[in-house]
Amino acid sequence: MLDPELLKRITARREELDELEEQLAKQLVEVRAERDELAAAERVLERMTGQLAEERASAGPMPGQVGGRAVMMIPHREPGVEEDVLPFDDQRIIAAVRQAAGPVMAREVGEVVGVDVSVRSKLEPLRSKLVRLVDRGWLRKLPDGRFTTRL
Repeated sequence: MLDPELLKRITARREELDELEEQLAKQLVEVRAERDELAAAERVLERMTGQLAEERASAGPMPGQVGGRAVMMIPHREPGVEEDVLPFDDQRIIAAVRQAAGPVMAREVGEVVGVDVSVRSKLEPLRSKLVRLVDRGWLRKLPDGRFTTRL
């Protein structure tokens, strides 16, 4: 003969397990739905990344932001692009290099454009601008560290 107390316990446990199974089934459906959403998001991200890379390659340099302010990045020198597209400070730097009798050091450029060349922390940003102008094709840097206009 079956013990009624044991039957009640078995029935109660079966109800707990049925409830747990139902919760787990709902969670499984939610997990699968989220996994599908992530896969779709990944495909969209890959597509958008490819499109952005193509747009950036074809668009060339664009203004950036520093401290919430729009700043013009130094464009690459190309045929038909004049110095007037450069920020005023960079135009002054190129003019100072051009005015020199020959290749110049950053210190000499700083003296012409009004940078306190006795303070290294004031000279380094100028040197950085000179190098950026070299990288973009506006100036040329000689092996000895002096700068000149491009030929």
